[in-house]
Amino acid sequence: MNPPGDKKSLYSALSSMTTGIYILTTSCEDIINGMIVSWATQISYEPPLVLVAVHPKRYTHGLILKSRSFALNILSTEQKYLVSRFKAPEINNRFSGIKWRKGKTGSPILNECIAFLDCRLVDTYEPGNHTLFIGEIIDGDINSNEKPLSNIEYGKSYLGNT
Repeated sequence: MNPPGDKKSLYSALSSMTTGIYILTTSCEDIINGMIVSWATQISYEPPLVLVAVHPKRYTHGLILKSRSFALNILSTEQKYLVSRFKAPEINNRFSGIKWRKGKTGSPILNECIAFLDCRLVDTYEPGNHTLFIGEIIDGDINSNEKPLSNIEYGKSYLGNT
């Protein structure tokens, strides 16, 4: 057992937190992109707001700042295969072979996700090494009642590395 306050203990404790695994998408002019996020949560009902944390080194970060919008695509446990595609460093082929449509904000909505939240960026905060994007949900829907993918089914937890 590690001593209290030890970094290894801290990371072990953080990795035991349950988080969803989502595909965060955005578009700016003719550019679309998506990435995997797990640090996302609802923060208000009225107005409906969500918060997503993104490291500033991620390509999607700059696109969200320019477009002022993003969408959270909620995956099912059966869609783990999409994680590696949207996690890979190669960004040019992430959407090839995947059916999607433009949401009200212009952000890509994956047709086969179990639900989506299309958001207009209303605020940003930089309290640490990630930017917190707060989005007002302007559209959303559920496509199926399948079980959402979490870090438990995925078998890994994101602890803040880019």
